[in-house]
Amino acid sequence: MLRLLHKLKSGKDHVGTAALGRPVERSSTAVSFAGCPILARSVRKGGIPQMPALWDFSSHFEPARLLAIAALLMTVALGAACRIDMHVQPRQNPLSHSDFFPDQRSARPPVEGTVARGQLQEDSYFYTGKIGSNPGDVMPFPVTKEVLERGRERFNIFCAPCHSRLGDGNGFVPSRGFARKPPSYHIARLQKAPVGYFFDVITNGFGIMPDYASQIPPRDRWNIVAYVRALQLSQNATLADVPAEQKIPSQPPKFREPGSGATLPVLAPEKKSDEPKEDQK
Repeated sequence: MLRLLHKLKSGKDHVGTAALGRPVERSSTAVSFAGCPILARSVRKGGIPQMPALWDFSSHFEPARLLAIAALLMTVALGAACRIDMHVQPRQNPLSHSDFFPDQRSARPPVEGTVARGQLQEDSYFYTGKIGSNPGDVMPFPVTKEVLERGRERFNIFCAPCHSRLGDGNGFVPSRGFARKPPSYHIARLQKAPVGYFFDVITNGFGIMPDYASQIPPRDRWNIVAYVRALQLSQNATLADVPAEQKIPSQPPKFREPGSGATLPVLAPEKKSDEPKEDQK
């Protein structure tokens, strides 16, 4: 075996059978011995290549780097054993029992006078509708056309199912067998009620009516109150409330296109009165 390897190393080509009984093949650049190719001298130039052992780390890493890796592995191994600080930390579950506080509650109430962000509510009348303990009778902002349109939209969404769009209490829910019919906005008691009363009822509820504080923000509540006042006026108006230039009864609208089930009618433009002609000389 040693003689055969020596001859292979010397660069001479041999054909035959090795000691292990496997054929030895040759080529121009390599000799295959027992299925393992060995490069010829003209190619390898350094003799038979030697592969380092898998456990020999000295050829891959410097000693200083080996020490650093060993230190890192030791740190990880020691740190894996210490799992009690963060993995099992001392804490209280929500609303659990605690012996630390006199009332034995782990959940603590906020400090007196604490105000959550966005809930300062400096204008108490705007958020309660009351002056002291009595409901006020003044709107906290001017009532414009935009305010009434917004109030009508919110009223039709949240209030009309019970109170109806006219505010007479004949909404969809009472007509389907609801136990108690809501009162009409047009009775004398509610016509005399201040606007702050309606705001308080929307905020806190009344009787079997639930509160709508979470569904309707404060400004929209005031918009609804303004629209309720407009509904009351529309159903109980007198001639003194009609503008002087308004004809009574009002003229029916004229349509340029009557519309169909898929399209809305289109109003005809109003005709302006002809200007008085100058007297002819």
